[in-house]
Amino acid sequence: MSDNTNTQGQHKHTNRLINETSPYLLQHAHNPVNWYPWGEEALQKAQQEDKPILLSVGYSACHWCHVMERESFENEDIAAQMNQHFVSIKVDREERPDIDNIYMQAVQALTSQGGWPMTVFLTPDGRPYYGGTYFPPRDRRYGQQVMPGFPTVLRSMADAYQHRRQDVEEQANQVADYLKQRSSTPLRKKGSVMPEGTMPLEMLDNASRELATDFDPVNGGFGNAPKFPNSLSLEFLLRVHQHRLRGDIGTKATRSELEIVETSLQHMANGGIYDHLGGGFHRYSVDAEWLVPHFEKMLYDNALLVRIYLHAYLVTNNPSYSRIVEETLNYVIREMTSPEGGFYSTQDADSEGEEGKFYLWTAEEVRANLLPEDAPLFMAYYDVTAEGNFEGKNILHVKQSAERVAEDEEVSLERLQDSLQRSRKMLFNVREHRVKPARDEKILTAWNGLMLRSFVEAGRYLDRPDYLQVAEKNARFLLSELYRDGRLLRTYKDGQARVKGYLEDYAFLADGLLALYEARFHPHWFADARRLMDEAITLFADEQNGGFFDTGSDAEALVSRPKDIMDNATPAGTSVTADVLLHLAALTGEESYRQRADDYLQPIADVMVQHPQAFGYALSALDFAISPVKELAIIGDLREADTRNLLDVINDRYLPDSVLACAAPNDTVAIQTIPLLADRLLKDGKATAYVCQNFACLSPVNTPEELERLL
Repeated sequence: MSDNTNTQGQHKHTNRLINETSPYLLQHAHNPVNWYPWGEEALQKAQQEDKPILLSVGYSACHWCHVMERESFENEDIAAQMNQHFVSIKVDREERPDIDNIYMQAVQALTSQGGWPMTVFLTPDGRPYYGGTYFPPRDRRYGQQVMPGFPTVLRSMADAYQHRRQDVEEQANQVADYLKQRSSTPLRKKGSVMPEGTMPLEMLDNASRELATDFDPVNGGFGNAPKFPNSLSLEFLLRVHQHRLRGDIGTKATRSELEIVETSLQHMANGGIYDHLGGGFHRYSVDAEWLVPHFEKMLYDNALLVRIYLHAYLVTNNPSYSRIVEETLNYVIREMTSPEGGFYSTQDADSEGEEGKFYLWTAEEVRANLLPEDAPLFMAYYDVTAEGNFEGKNILHVKQSAERVAEDEEVSLERLQDSLQRSRKMLFNVREHRVKPARDEKILTAWNGLMLRSFVEAGRYLDRPDYLQVAEKNARFLLSELYRDGRLLRTYKDGQARVKGYLEDYAFLADGLLALYEARFHPHWFADARRLMDEAITLFADEQNGGFFDTGSDAEALVSRPKDIMDNATPAGTSVTADVLLHLAALTGEESYRQRADDYLQPIADVMVQHPQAFGYALSALDFAISPVKELAIIGDLREADTRNLLDVINDRYLPDSVLACAAPNDTVAIQTIPLLADRLLKDGKATAYVCQNFACLSPVNTPEELERLL
């Protein structure tokens, strides 16, 4: 398909991306660039014509990806330059995280920075020799420095390949060797982790202290602008707080872990990063105060934030946290759920070509759409002013408490809250008539696994059976549409499932399915989770050097086989894999599961403690590995009150270092499927709870009061 082939009639250009399902790739299908998707056709063309590859990686909600497209990829002259000298390949990083991971490492090694859009120049066999992120359409001067424009970079890279081939080969070989070394470095031998005489749980205290040094006590969160909602670190700190409450850690905290968690959660919920009308969180804040967000909404952010707010609610019983959970999940149901039950990936930051336009309000708009008696209260609470706080308009955010606003406005707190609730609903309905940001309707297995678990936990702990129904529909969809011929797949859109699943797809989905089992107690959910993890071990385990690769043994061979161990905006696949294996070990008694997790976690434990922000989820897995895990088995009929009363005792608590199984005494399928349930009998003919810890089981109990004492 040539760059000017027109298959639809209304476009001047149509390239090979027109046959893809990724919304991001389809956005570029009518560029004058002769784009190829990653695949044999493009790679063979590069080798046959001895042309370098121009690899461009981004995603649909990426603001600067859209900017570079408008400035460069839609420019006929720049496109002609690309088409003449390069084989241009466009990749959706969400669809192909393996390619993104490999070449992002290369760009960071070459330039000491990374991000998206990512532009990488490769030899025909895929070795990178130069790269960068956003390039402007022409040279730009910043003070004494000149940022080369994209045409300048294109000329330079083409000239280097044509006339300085030896330099290109040397650079490409060095980068390729670096990438291979990173993916094949053995984990250090066990025994080098903890100083002699140190209690294992003290390691968690050390990581907590390190996080506390970067905490912003004024605004919450960690570090300065831009500020990301580091939910994984907050989750770890909440676990350390629980250890302190129980006296598991003897040292005193430099700063209360619960203070760090609550300060962060409250400021984020009050800030502009949270959508006060529609629910859900934006990607990050460009300032330290959480006021001005980058307005895109990502499925994974909302899944992970739901979890930390929910767990904080269990610890504190603060209803504002459960409100955030429900508003966010209601947003996902309303805006991000497909008719089949899958969860969409993202919503853009832009609408009608302007960043944030959908979410912004002028003071005049607020007054015109609210009741006269309500508008002043709304404007006072959400800090709406005539001058605005973002390009002349207002990002809704909360600067003062409701009590303070009620006092200043001389109304009762109840009157204020009733007014705000009415006003939010009215402005939400007005906003629904605006042009909404574009939505990436690609369904990713890994991200769906994250949100699956969040719906499950909210349904379980908040007693919301409707959320559990959403979760079960999602799980059925994923297992039926994204599991084919014994292989989990990565992405689904328009009825097509594609790309072999990565480690994170297997681990995140298995994690969600285990959570679903612990809420519903249907043994097939447990069996599905265990089957996925057994397959993951076969496909991804690095038996030579330890740990797990991100790509399967049956995957396409790339310049290196990535093995990412650091948690970023989403947990690393290895972190979740270790955690799920530990849970499976507790439920099944299979020591091989625990051994694989321990063999991964122990050698890197000291690195995790020294750099906790890069290992938030892995630290939580380490906590599970070294803590006295409670194994909870309930024998009883779920339809009977005595069984439900025992489960209520468990579900009213934050018990991160525990597993739960439940079955009726005559449910032979469940008892045979889940070894933790084996040989458990009713005591005195009533529903019975068994609590085991440290390889020993306590006496079985029948009453909620007795079970409370054991927890």
